[in-house]
Formats: sequence, structure tokens, C-alpha cells
Amino acid sequence: MDTLRSSTTAGRRTPRAEGPGRVLAAMDRLERWSRLDSAVRVVQRAVRVLPPGPAKDLLHGRRLGHPLHPLLVQVPIGTWLSAAVLDTLPGRHGSAQALIGVGLAAAAPAAMAGWADWAESQRPQMRVGLVHAAANVTAVVLYAASFLARARGRTAPGKVLGFTGLGVVGIGGAIGGHLAYRQASGANHAEAVPHLVPDGWQDIGDLAGLLVGHPVRRHLGDVPVLVVREQDDTVRVLADTCSHLGGPLSQGTLSDGCVQCPWHGSRFRLDDGWNVRGPATAPQPVFDARVIGGRIQARLRQRGATRHRAA
Repeated sequence: MDTLRSSTTAGRRTPRAEGPGRVLAAMDRLERWSRLDSAVRVVQRAVRVLPPGPAKDLLHGRRLGHPLHPLLVQVPIGTWLSAAVLDTLPGRHGSAQALIGVGLAAAAPAAMAGWADWAESQRPQMRVGLVHAAANVTAVVLYAASFLARARGRTAPGKVLGFTGLGVVGIGGAIGGHLAYRQASGANHAEAVPHLVPDGWQDIGDLAGLLVGHPVRRHLGDVPVLVVREQDDTVRVLADTCSHLGGPLSQGTLSDGCVQCPWHGSRFRLDDGWNVRGPATAPQPVFDARVIGGRIQARLRQRGATRHRAA
């Protein structure tokens, strides 16, 4: 029996240890590909020509509450996919060309919003984002060539270029998915805070130990919070993890009743956590605070609730 078992297993391939798939392994290598960094720095300087302010906040999607780029890319992707469907039907060449033209026009604002977000991200995200953008630029070039070929009556080459462009768009979209969901670019990095803090009032330290106007980090349970003591002994408490990319607000600067993140410059009001300047698109979780017997207590404030004034 042992001989039979040995001969049977000898012909089998030993299963490989479970690990990341080829696509994921390639994306992980891309995140670490430091040779892209020189190109990243050049492009980042060009994108940052637009200074922080209303125009840049519009591109970030601050008023929308989440990044604008994913919304804008629906138009070129949708029109180009529709053009591909029409290309498989007889007598639809003019309609397909019109859809390609609409997609080309819509690609510019979508790219601008994407570049604005990309320039305020972390280095591994920038490396992946640069390749994502390169794929999208290639797709735009292919669709532009397809549009010109169709305009010159060369429908067959126009279709080939269009289908090729759609394939490249798919590759770019897959890379963008890694950027958004694996690397959490554009996600609200403070979203988990309300689900992690203990219920009710919690002690977070002695008031006398805080310098006026000096941001410090304390913990509410296991959640880090930013604590600021003001001139009248009012205490402001926000989640310390910046909603943009998780920067430590307690290491930021205070001015005009706001704290500015030290990583990418997002500004949040201390009294309600509102993001008054991007790139953050989500406000900070905010806490009511009171002082009892010289001790600071804080509890999570529900959005829209009346602010509790320190006792």
C-alpha cells in the first residue's frame, strides 16, 4: 500500500503555497518601483501650479463630499463603451463617432480632477496613479486617432482603434481600482472613528496639563483624538486621523479657529470638524467636551446635533 501511495503521489504536482495572484503581485511591485519617482516629482510640480483655493477644492470634490474624479470619468467611459456597441451594429458609424467625440471632450475635466487628487497623495499611490494616468492618456490618443480616421471615411481602422482604446481604458480602470480600493486613495480615512469610540462621556485627561493654543494628542478608548485648549478654557476635540490620508492633526498648525493637517494642508474647523479647505472631502468626526473637577471629558457628537459647551 505504501508503495502504491508513493507512486500515486509522485506523479502529482505539489500545490504551490497560497499567495498573491500575479496581478496583485505586479501591482505591489509597482507601488515599490522607485524608478518612477523622478517622473512623479516633475509631474507633481506641474500639477501644483494651481494653488490651494476654491478652484482646487472644486476639482477635489470638497463640496460634493467625495472625490469628483470618479463621477466625471463615467462620461468618457460610458460614451466610449456605447460607441463600441454601436460599432458592432450596421449603419451606426456616425452615431459612434459622435459618442467618441463626446468622450474626448469629457476626458479633459475628468483628467484635471484626477491629477489634482493625485498630486496630494502618498508616494506609493503616486507611482500607481502615474501608470493609471499613462494608460488613460494612451486611450485618449487612440480614441482621437479613431475619431480622425472616421472623419476621413476610414471606418474600419477607426473601429480597430476604438476597440483597442476601450481595452486600454479597461486596463487603466483596473489600475484605478487598485488605487482606490487597495490603496484607499480618495477614501475617508476617519470613517471608522464613530464605530470605534466608547459610548458616553469618557475621561481624556487633566485640563491643567494642556497649554492654551497648543494641539495635543490624547486617546478616547483606543482612538487618537486632537485636543485643543482655548483662551477661555473651552476645549475642542476632533478625531486626530485626517480624513484625507490619515495624517496626524495633532502635529498640525492652528489658525483662525482651524487646524491644518501637516501632510497635505487640509484645514478643519475646530468647533465642528468641517473641512474648510481640501484636499480632504470629508469633515472630521467631532466630539463634545466638558470640564468637570479639572478633568476633560469628551463624547462623540452626532452630526447635526447642538454643540455641548464646556461646563
